[in-house]
Amino acid sequence: MSRFLAGKAALVTGSTSGIGLAVLKALAGAGANVGMHGLGDPKVIAKLRDEIAAESGAQVAYSAADLRKPAEIREAIKSVAGELGGLDILHNNAGIQFVSPVEVFPEEKWDAIMDVCLNSTFHATKAALPYMIQAGWGRVINTGSMHALVASPYKSAYNAAKHGVAGFTKTLALEVAQKNITVNAICPGYVLTDLVRNQISSTARIRGIPEGSVISDVLLADQPTKQFVRPEDIGAFVLHLCGPNSAAFNGACLSIDGGWTAR
Repeated sequence: MSRFLAGKAALVTGSTSGIGLAVLKALAGAGANVGMHGLGDPKVIAKLRDEIAAESGAQVAYSAADLRKPAEIREAIKSVAGELGGLDILHNNAGIQFVSPVEVFPEEKWDAIMDVCLNSTFHATKAALPYMIQAGWGRVINTGSMHALVASPYKSAYNAAKHGVAGFTKTLALEVAQKNITVNAICPGYVLTDLVRNQISSTARIRGIPEGSVISDVLLADQPTKQFVRPEDIGAFVLHLCGPNSAAFNGACLSIDGGWTAR
C-alpha cells in the first residue's frame, strides 16, 4: 500500500474495535501515526497497539477519554497531538446505541447518546481544528451512519444525534472550505460490530420476534445486498477521503450502505 499519509497524524475515536479499529489500521498502513481511543481491557488494547505498530511502523498513541466529558475530550486531543507532533486527521467515530419506544425511552440514555454521538463530535473537532489550520491541511471525517439520512423506529436518540452530525458536518465544511480542510460524514449501513450485535437481542424483545429474524427482516431488510458492510470497506473509504485526490469531497454525507438509501 502507498504510504501517502507519511508524516501525518490521525486520531480515531472509538477505535479499539469495529469500524474505528479498521479505520485506524488503514490509516497506519498508509503511513500515518495514529491515536487510538476507546474503552476495553488494558491488556487487549496494549496488544492491539503493539500489533498495529509492528505491522505498519506507525507510532500509536492512546487515550481512554470519556466522551461524555468535554474537558477529557480536550485533554485527549492535546495529549495525542503532543505525542504525535500535531493532528491532521480526526475521525469522530465513537457511538453508542439504545433501542426503545419514545414513551419509555430513559432520559439518561438519551443524554448519553447525544453526548457520545453528537456533542463529542463538536468538542473534539473544535479542539483539533487549530492544529489543522496551523498545518494548512486537515481532514475531519464523521461517522454519520445511514441514520444520518433516514430513520428507523425505536432509535430516536441515535437518529436525532446522527442527523445532527450531518448538519454539523455541512456547516463546518462551509466554514473551513478555503483553509485546505475538508469535512465529510460517512454513512454506513449495518456493520456487524459489537454495537450492532448488542441491538439484536433488544430489538427481538421489543418486536417479539426471533433474533435471526431481526437480522434478516429488520437490520438487513432495507439493505439491498442483504450483506453487512465490512469494516475494511469503510477503512478504504476513509483512506480515499484523506488521499491526494479528495479535495473536492467537502460537506458531503456519503453513503456506504449496500444501496439502503437508494430507495
